[in-house]
Amino acid sequence: MNDMPLLQVQDLVKHYRLPRERLLAPAPRVRAVQGLSFTLQAGRSLGVVGESGSGKSTLARLVMALEPPTSGQVRLDGQDLNTLPPAALRAAREKLQMVFQDPYGSLDPRRTILQTVSEPLRVLHGATPADQRERAAEALHAVGLGAEALAKYPHEFSGGQRQRIAIARALITRPKLIVADEPVSALDVSVQAQVLNLMQDLQGQFGLALLFISHDLAVVDMVCDEVIVLYQGRIVERGAPDTLFRQAAHPYTRALLEAVPRVQPGARRAAPAASRSAAAPAAATGAGCAFVPRCRFANERCARERPLLRALQAPGGAPHAAACHVAEQVAAMEQNV
Repeated sequence: MNDMPLLQVQDLVKHYRLPRERLLAPAPRVRAVQGLSFTLQAGRSLGVVGESGSGKSTLARLVMALEPPTSGQVRLDGQDLNTLPPAALRAAREKLQMVFQDPYGSLDPRRTILQTVSEPLRVLHGATPADQRERAAEALHAVGLGAEALAKYPHEFSGGQRQRIAIARALITRPKLIVADEPVSALDVSVQAQVLNLMQDLQGQFGLALLFISHDLAVVDMVCDEVIVLYQGRIVERGAPDTLFRQAAHPYTRALLEAVPRVQPGARRAAPAASRSAAAPAAATGAGCAFVPRCRFANERCARERPLLRALQAPGGAPHAAACHVAEQVAAMEQNV
């Protein structure tokens, strides 16, 4: 039995250069991803959460080899995608597909559903028109749509149906990995549940690995076997949803959980706790933890020394890690809430 992970991300870094503010000034850089490392086994699902600007979508593009990393590796089935020659990369793309956030923008309004869904087969395999129609009908059937949809156009479908079509397009090459970047955020809540249930059913049916990127913690809790939390391009916490969302060990994860709206009739939301900012100048230099200006648990060590991701004790021995000097203190507070 081969225990090698399907997806291996190692020391992944991505920097973007911004336009110069002055002619002779150095070009500023945005450090979107800073040294990410994780693995994903075949048939498993990994959630990636974080606020806007944390590096989630950049990670998705790097895993899909849509952009080259500044440094680091993305390996799929042991192959480093960024060192493959163009022909080999093209062949490897049938193993990974992507489902985008916007079901309205990801489908070409001028193309029929048959043309849209079968396009990966035509591009990657040069399939005949008959094969394209047959496989497209199979893919639509798998997502709960009939073959009569093949002749229609995207505007004839609802948002949930369009996202099902996008999933069918991703399935048609029979990939091993699907990268889903906020796949339900543009849908109504009731439709979100339908699409999420569909993705779970398909994962079980086809043995897909799923890299699920979202800002919605409840969605990730429902879908994923493991979760990583990103802040400013770094992993600050990692673990199973049952552990991470119920015993958060990093102040940032705790802040994300506290920001989730809850229905409490007649109750007024409490004002957020004041953030600690005394250590901010030291953190701004890159010497300490980047979360110091917003952290009410920060101390002098946090401002002086950047914490590394380290293993923590979790109930039942479940894997749990956090990049925080006071992780045990935060986890204990969460447990007592």
